[in-house]
Amino acid sequence: MRRGITATALVAALALAATACGSDDETGSKSSGELSGTVTWWDTSSVGSEDKVFKKLAEGFEKKHPKVDVKYVNVPFGEAQNKFKNAAQAGDGAPDVIRSEVAWTPDFANLGYLAPLDGTAALKNQDDFLKQAVASTEYEGKTYAVPQVIDSMGVFYNKKMFKEAGVEAPADLDDLKAVAKKIKDKTGKTGLYLRGDDPYYFLSFLYGEGGDMVDAGSKSVTIDKPEGVKAFKAVKELVDDGTAKTDASDGWENMMQAFKNGDVAMMINGPWAVADTLTGSEFTDKDNLGVAPVPAGSAAQGAPQGGHNLAVYAGSKNLEASYAFVEYMTSVDSQATAAGELNLLPTRTSAYAKKEAVDSEIVGFFKPVVETAVERPWIPEGGSLFEPLRVEYTKVLTGQTTPEKAAKATGDSYRKLLEGWK
Repeated sequence: MRRGITATALVAALALAATACGSDDETGSKSSGELSGTVTWWDTSSVGSEDKVFKKLAEGFEKKHPKVDVKYVNVPFGEAQNKFKNAAQAGDGAPDVIRSEVAWTPDFANLGYLAPLDGTAALKNQDDFLKQAVASTEYEGKTYAVPQVIDSMGVFYNKKMFKEAGVEAPADLDDLKAVAKKIKDKTGKTGLYLRGDDPYYFLSFLYGEGGDMVDAGSKSVTIDKPEGVKAFKAVKELVDDGTAKTDASDGWENMMQAFKNGDVAMMINGPWAVADTLTGSEFTDKDNLGVAPVPAGSAAQGAPQGGHNLAVYAGSKNLEASYAFVEYMTSVDSQATAAGELNLLPTRTSAYAKKEAVDSEIVGFFKPVVETAVERPWIPEGGSLFEPLRVEYTKVLTGQTTPEKAAKATGDSYRKLLEGWK
């Protein structure tokens, strides 16, 4: 179901079309056959690791097009979605290009904030993209973004700690509990750090019990079905029996530090976390990092499909240069660089044949995981499904509510958000 644009958003969209309010710099020109002007890019990647590589890649575009100035801005991931919406609606301060989380793309497109890319330079060699990566870029028959990276999740584990405890990577939740107990008995350390402030880390457990947040095909809310309740019970049991430790805030930093410093043996994470993980004292020898599929639940084994797209702002003053920048940043060579330096998974099939990707063990592990990952609902409201789930997920893990109440409360919130859904 298409979500209606509010009156203020519609007025803003019309104003954008009339005034072409993009970045504050002068409009670029291609009258001489050469790109020029400014392209402002909001990069939402991790500071200290990913951002350095992407900034360097952007500088490579400037060398290729010396009359184009790429204004690189790193925007914290947690702030970027609302910051872009506010700027686009106001018609002031939005970037020419944004690195959009996959769930944001249909939302931005629905609001009229993204330029359609069909027939533009941004979609060069379109057939080379992985089909599952392309799915999140399309909305109502048009393409509004280009997939830059694709990802999923697995269990990261400390090989030395596993060897000391005499255990192997857990195949399912029962194995996880048994492995954690042996690790505790042998090393005194907790088995798993379960991030408790981000519901994305809950999805593998939800899929493992055969559930999902919604069924977009039938326009039905499914989070409050028995499978959803079982998933909430599963994560609560992991905390209650000591298999996992958790948190209600600062989850990323707490989780990463605990794993990097050897306070826990495992964490659930994705390829975006590898570069940061390898800075930890436990992983000065990078071979100490093990990665395995997420443990299966009672019904299945599955991890969510994630990733990031590059999208062009509909009000950009420099569309031609922006299209070219997106094509460059999603090219085979750029994706190979990201694979080699950051272990990020390409979205182009041919990039996997490049030496950088072939030599990356992490890319090699996650490629089949991505191919079988569970697609999230590519609906405009998809990104908004996480906040109600976050509230209840955290409450369950910290003992403030029951799994049954959490599932019901989340379902009730979804039906208010998704008008007309069952």
